[in-house]
Amino acid sequence: MSTGTWLALAVFATTYLLIATERVHRVAGALGGAVVMLVIGATGPDHAFFSDVTGIDWNVIVLLLGMMLIVAVLKRTGIFEFVAIWAAKRAGGRPYRLMVLLILATAFLSAWLDNVTTVLLIVPVTIVVCRRLGVPVVPYLIAEVMACNIGGAATLIGDPPNIMIGSRAGLSFNDFLLHMAPITTLLVGVFAVMARWMFRDAFRYDPKRAAHVMAMRERDAIKDGRLLAVSGVVIVIVMAGFVLHTTLHLEPSVVAITGGLVLLAVSRLKATEVAADVEWPTLAFFTGLFVMVGAMVRTGVITEVGQAAARALDGNLLGASMALLFGSIVPSAVIDNIPFVASTSPIVAEIVAACGGNEQAQVLWWSFALGADLAGNATIVASSANVVVVGIADRAGHHISFWEFSRYGLIVTAVTTVLAGVYVWLRYFALA
Repeated sequence: MSTGTWLALAVFATTYLLIATERVHRVAGALGGAVVMLVIGATGPDHAFFSDVTGIDWNVIVLLLGMMLIVAVLKRTGIFEFVAIWAAKRAGGRPYRLMVLLILATAFLSAWLDNVTTVLLIVPVTIVVCRRLGVPVVPYLIAEVMACNIGGAATLIGDPPNIMIGSRAGLSFNDFLLHMAPITTLLVGVFAVMARWMFRDAFRYDPKRAAHVMAMRERDAIKDGRLLAVSGVVIVIVMAGFVLHTTLHLEPSVVAITGGLVLLAVSRLKATEVAADVEWPTLAFFTGLFVMVGAMVRTGVITEVGQAAARALDGNLLGASMALLFGSIVPSAVIDNIPFVASTSPIVAEIVAACGGNEQAQVLWWSFALGADLAGNATIVASSANVVVVGIADRAGHHISFWEFSRYGLIVTAVTTVLAGVYVWLRYFALA
């Protein structure tokens, strides 16, 4: 590698270390690293701001902004408090039952929406219900986002990496449902059981608080029925747009920002007040992260690693499947699975072609998708949903550190990827 490549790698590693150790705030670290990449010439304005491969993924930024606007309006209706009281009552005020209920609901929603949209909708509910029951908020948020990353792997639209993989490989919604949904359903169940052990210190049952919640009426939480009805219509249209975006030839980002701006316009709320609730630090963090990762792609670091792997596999289908599944974990955990998949999927296409390019070789895409999606649970920066949840938690006064997240995330990633590896081996090789 050239001197410039090594320098870019050093900048990325240093920035990542500073963020991981929390020596600097993650937003300052990401933006600072992006500035240094621009200054040293590892990337430039054309590459950082306008390139589909090495630049900021504006589709992700605009998608997040649109959904944040929707959530900012929706929170003023009282619907989050309504759902929080309902969930707590269904769980009988029992903390572990509540966590299981939230895990299952989050995993299901993330498969049919997308994981970022799901956490934007469900995290405010979780914060409210945890406060009502007097249980610590952070374990529930971590459990939810991990369930979200697992559940989102089930469908084409559930996780952004799946959309990119589907587009590159020509895989349909039904293809993902057939191949990915069975294992993700199992993994969600396994994770719900693991949560009982991992978050056991969070399950403090307070009979008085539980009795108080059980006596509450959900309907009393609704503050603005008209705005709730309008928001409901807009959200249904936006969700339909996500599902049908390929048919409509509209990017999910266009659907989201259109829905957000329309809802803001008809809500009769002050735009400045709604804008104040947008997670601007989260958007800034993503912007810096995309620039840094783009510099890594432009300097050839990621491509060289991937091409070396393709040469080493030399047409071995089982070996290639396991290499893609387990080999996706570290890079996805370090650089975020969205840019990792964007930069690596062309290399996977080459490996698929080298292994015959037939239907049997499609197992490589499923292995790649499972590895990238499940690795999203490893660190805070590994998944867009993680970054969003941490940002919302910070604004609500609940700090989630890099290592607190990874302490649980690395365990969950290890268990789920091993089970996914067994699934791939059994379904596509041992029992094929």
